Amino acid sequence: MPLEHQLSRGAVRDHEPQEVAKAGVGVAVVAVIACLAQFMVVLDSSIVNVALPAMKEGLGLSANAQQWVVNGYLITFGGLLLAASRAGDLFGRRRVFQLGLAVFTAASLFGGLAQDGWMLLLARFLQGAGAAALAPSSLSLITASHADPRQRTRAMTWWGVAASSAGAAGVVLGGLLTASLSWRWVMLVNVPIGVGLFVAAFLCLRPSPASRDRIRIDIPGAVTVTLAAAAIVYGVSAAPDHGWASGPVLTALVAGIALLAAFVVIERRAAEPLLPLEVFAVHNIRVSNVLTLLMGIVITTPLFFLSLYLQQVLGESALRAGLSLLPMVSVISAGVLASQKLIPKVGPRRLVLVGCLVTAAGLGWLARLPVRPDYVAHVLLPTLVVGAGMSVTMMPAIVAATTGVAPRNAGVASGLINMCRQLGAALGLAALVTVASTVTRHSGVTGPASVVDGYRVALLVVAAVSVATGLLSLFLKGPNTRQGRSGGNAVGSAE
Repeated sequence: MPLEHQLSRGAVRDHEPQEVAKAGVGVAVVAVIACLAQFMVVLDSSIVNVALPAMKEGLGLSANAQQWVVNGYLITFGGLLLAASRAGDLFGRRRVFQLGLAVFTAASLFGGLAQDGWMLLLARFLQGAGAAALAPSSLSLITASHADPRQRTRAMTWWGVAASSAGAAGVVLGGLLTASLSWRWVMLVNVPIGVGLFVAAFLCLRPSPASRDRIRIDIPGAVTVTLAAAAIVYGVSAAPDHGWASGPVLTALVAGIALLAAFVVIERRAAEPLLPLEVFAVHNIRVSNVLTLLMGIVITTPLFFLSLYLQQVLGESALRAGLSLLPMVSVISAGVLASQKLIPKVGPRRLVLVGCLVTAAGLGWLARLPVRPDYVAHVLLPTLVVGAGMSVTMMPAIVAATTGVAPRNAGVASGLINMCRQLGAALGLAALVTVASTVTRHSGVTGPASVVDGYRVALLVVAAVSVATGLLSLFLKGPNTRQGRSGGNAVGSAE
């Protein structure tokens, strides 16, 4: 969930307060700029869900193209996150922050004015690239500017609230804009915010010095891992139309696997690797990143299918669909904050296990969706159960994934788990859309009932993934994680 970005690489590396604000500008202004930027980044991961049917109608998008509206953002976001974090260290936070704003805002304008489907998809890929620069640099502005620990904690709390509330605001704002104006405003709403933040950053933030260390960004590694994810996602998503044994699908999958192998070779040979492979020597790092990859599937796909179900099957308006999903997303946001207090008391392993099993139960209930549902019994109650389970799983996995790692690799470990979260969501969504489409084609019925059959099976698969995630958490080693007395990052090993 959104709060995992507070552990992004740029934030972890900035332990010493620095002069970030210009003379006469208070640190509160820096915090406001950072919070608004993070709100915008997280907002765009959820705001498009309820606008997908309107985008499909307006630009003639296919079912697979609809998932790429979501996946395009996730792939470049996750794939470029580590490289963007390193860029902030090398070239200065304000520079990277403003570059991310410029790319994100320009892509939003381009997408809002799109006349063809490919233009919208390109805009979403570019938005993800901008978000990759904004996510780590927004929090590092806070950690670098607040010298007083209490002020820093307060600012980070507000940053976390902004990130969490953006997920809830996205489904409602997306529905409101789509219903009252058009789907284009789901993209265009970012333009005035982005321009305002760019100007505020220029006027209020002091240019931070570039690193004097002779460190280079591992561009080949960043490009290779991003292209690998895109190729695999394309291969999986194209399977329903072309068949698993078809040339395009096999070519994409083989290319994706080859690119992943090339990425490993590049990282082994690079003087300054994007992802030092030594981090995988820590047992909990390996387990936790697989957990996060699976959680990306469990957290992202239900919202996607529910949005399509409410609008394309039930015929709800975008606004009503957004309001229908608001309770679930609100529970997730509140639970993410609550999970930080539960981790020291319960331990990451138990919290992830219980959360995943509760999520699986809710998904199993949700998978009983009928063509004509009762909202309370078939949508509201099961989504509240799903949201409650999801909300307490991500933060414990993050704590486990950033514990026991060498200090020099702390940023890498935090960036890696963010990357796994985003890429897991993209790959999982592609696979489950393929599952739903295949079931729909072979269901033996026609009309909305066949579509609902596909959604049911996809949700059951997500429930099985959630159970597997919970069982995998049992492989985390060590005593319960406890917070240090200083209130800093968790120390020790996962339970």
